[in-house]
Amino acid sequence: MIDSSDEVTSVGNAKVRSVRALLRRQGREEQRAFVAEGVRVIEEGFRAGVMPSLLFCTPSTLQQPRAKALVDQARQTGCDVRTVSDRVMAAMADTVTPSGILAVFPIPPVTAPGPLNWILIADGLRDPGNLGTILRSAWATHVQLVITTPSTVDLYGPKVVRAAMGAHFHLALWADQGWPAVEETVRGLNVLLAKPRAGEEYWKVDWRRPTALLIGGEAAGASAEAERFTTGYVNIPMDETTESVNASVAASILLFEAARQRR
Repeated sequence: MIDSSDEVTSVGNAKVRSVRALLRRQGREEQRAFVAEGVRVIEEGFRAGVMPSLLFCTPSTLQQPRAKALVDQARQTGCDVRTVSDRVMAAMADTVTPSGILAVFPIPPVTAPGPLNWILIADGLRDPGNLGTILRSAWATHVQLVITTPSTVDLYGPKVVRAAMGAHFHLALWADQGWPAVEETVRGLNVLLAKPRAGEEYWKVDWRRPTALLIGGEAAGASAEAERFTTGYVNIPMDETTESVNASVAASILLFEAARQRR
């Protein structure tokens, strides 16, 4: 059990301040860490063998069996576990109604499995919910590597982490890669850019080939740099009066068709 006398009640506590700094991109880059909120996301971290350095829980949340199991497991691994008041939790959380438990996980070093034959590139996505949903679909469809370009929202932002529901712990992620690095990584692959009414319908594409799928931003689409080394286009047929579909919807349709063929 956690001694209630150790409960953190001050927003000025040094550990609380360090967590609050992680709500900003600069803080995440400096500390090489990110915040995961909620039982389910934290559970995925443990399931993937990724241990947090800090875990905070409110006394009322600690009464929940799944939350208590996480607290006990974290303590067994040597993680710094603290109870905090509801006020302090609200100060650290990114949500309007905090779940009552959050953890700080390290941002892993950039590594990628090899040989690479199934890559997803997100270029210019600005909506955190879209990127998080795309990460969930990438995890579900066995994508080997997800790359984001500098014009894309931060991979480890709180809203992206929540929407991804644990995908961060199961995917190889390269954040903010410049185009020379991207081009070198996809060399020799079939680089397909999703673009409305261009190229092949998605079910006609041979997704069994070593492929990199490129998803452009919600409004402007992919950048000119992305177009430069694209080897082909893929589209999702839709009603003529519809301009496009949501980026995460489009990505999910394409990813699951690729997974179907690859099975």
